[in-house]
Amino acid sequence: MIRYIVLDMGNVLLDYNPEFVLNTFCTSEEEKEVIRRELFEGPEWALGDRGDIKDKDRFDLVRVRVPERFHETLRKCTDHWDICMSPLSGAEAFCREVKARGYGIYVLSNASDLFYTYFPKFLPLDFFDGVFVSSDYRMLKPDLEIYETFLKKYGLKADECLFVDDRADNVAGAQKAGMQTFRFLGDHTAILQRLKEE
Repeated sequence: MIRYIVLDMGNVLLDYNPEFVLNTFCTSEEEKEVIRRELFEGPEWALGDRGDIKDKDRFDLVRVRVPERFHETLRKCTDHWDICMSPLSGAEAFCREVKARGYGIYVLSNASDLFYTYFPKFLPLDFFDGVFVSSDYRMLKPDLEIYETFLKKYGLKADECLFVDDRADNVAGAQKAGMQTFRFLGDHTAILQRLKEE
């Protein structure tokens, strides 16, 4: 029996979309390609999510791989990448519906320290029964350790949790931890339908 809903944040609740950031600040396709590769796809992104570096440190680490003529734009993208983190349509209503139905509701997200700046604009942290951010614990999904640490922290039974994530690898990691899972493909009502089938 499902008693707890455990939600990923990016592309489940908020729209993590680097292309929006690149389109906002970059003035050429070359600039977009370089900054996409070195900032959003570079090793520093995972280091931030794992808590090995802070968001404020990222520019100095990335710029050594970026031509100097792009540094001003890189700085803008590095300092303001969270402009893309707007709520997905229906996400807030979904969270409120889940809570109204009596389920425990949790967030389990790979995210850097900036999470605490942008996420509370969506819903207050205390709306949730628990918020577990990877950078606080120096671990990342889909490693088994993060799911087990999350469950232990909140005293939850794995088989009573429905874990929701848009990424197949993260869903697979939760399954290894014994959680029930749902791969999110953009439709919050499909999650509610799954709960109705319980």
